[in-house]
Amino acid sequence: QHSIILLLPFSLARASDSCDAMPKQEGRSCIASIDPISFPAETLDPFLFCVYHKDDYPAGDGKLQAPRQGNGADFNASAPYRMYHGDRVPGFPQHPHRGFETITATLEGVIDHADSHGNSGRYGGGDLQWMTAGSGVQHSEMFPLVYTEQPNRCRFFQIWLNLPAAGKFSKPAFVMHWNEEVPRYHEAGATVTVWAGELGDKKGLPPPPDSWASNPDSDLAVWHIRLEPAGTLIIPAAKGGASTNRAVYVVEGTAGVSGKQVPRLNRVVLRAEQAVELRNTHSEATELLLLQGRPIGEPVAKHGPFVMNTQQEIQQAFSDYRRTQ
Repeated sequence: QHSIILLLPFSLARASDSCDAMPKQEGRSCIASIDPISFPAETLDPFLFCVYHKDDYPAGDGKLQAPRQGNGADFNASAPYRMYHGDRVPGFPQHPHRGFETITATLEGVIDHADSHGNSGRYGGGDLQWMTAGSGVQHSEMFPLVYTEQPNRCRFFQIWLNLPAAGKFSKPAFVMHWNEEVPRYHEAGATVTVWAGELGDKKGLPPPPDSWASNPDSDLAVWHIRLEPAGTLIIPAAKGGASTNRAVYVVEGTAGVSGKQVPRLNRVVLRAEQAVELRNTHSEATELLLLQGRPIGEPVAKHGPFVMNTQQEIQQAFSDYRRTQ
């Protein structure tokens, strides 16, 4: 079990239009590269990084606590679960952010959230939280062991999405999209959870107003793709064509990507101007994360919880944080 730092409006395409079936554009495959997911793995602009959390917490003690105490920085990838920065309840106690967005997309388990703007609550099991940190916010994200009679598996993605310079001091914003509201597209043994972007008649719910995703030219999409055995999916060419960045991350099972078998914990960078076929020829389901968007194309300066354009702005962020404590 691992916690891996990995780090689309579309029109539908016919299977015959996938890069397996059609002539390669200028002799090029729709696959630009395949590489193992490192720690941290690389992501493409406008994304900063993504973490795939997969923790098999045991049954809780009635106080939401794990059996062992954290050490302040528990990221042991070979352990069944991690405490992260938590003490007895795993997770990330209060910490600041400025200059970017977080997209927290849950698959299993629950997360307790609280922030400095008065938002708090518990979500999980398919819910999506989208937070624009903008000019600055403090929040906590904890993973309580709510079940006392069964294990507390926790699986989710947290995706960091950059903001352009014009949005780095925007008003912080926070939206929740509940599981039953999140659009899902079904095709030939494939289920696509459309957290952002669109596929067929399924369109992601609105992001915060100052999000990069709110820019109609961003061509941004975040999908969770699940392929059952023998399942297939055609990912259409992006509307932004070659100017859009696109990659898929195989996080569970083995996926056929344009005819190439790609095992778990590998990233495939795709040429977004071409459609691509995904196929599962194995006996177990496979899961992938798709990240796509037109690059912001600005300098990135980052340190800890802050992402700005210059080191001077990073220093100012730390100064502002200390001043307001």
